[in-house]
Amino acid sequence: MNDSPTDSLDEAQALRLVETAQQMIQIWDRLPVERQAALLQRFGTRENALAALVATRLVSDKPQ
Repeated sequence: MNDSPTDSLDEAQALRLVETAQQMIQIWDRLPVERQAALLQRFGTRENALAALVATRLVSDKPQ
């Protein structure tokens, strides 16, 4: 059995992931249609675009 990063999230990490996803959904909803279209063109689907936004936020906020 492979251990993936999601198999080892503790409660605090899971909560951070959910909160970040919720923030990115709110940001997505406020984006101009043109920006949404550009992200959709780049990532293919809204879900993929949101996943990219969440990942970017989590990586940029990661403590050193």
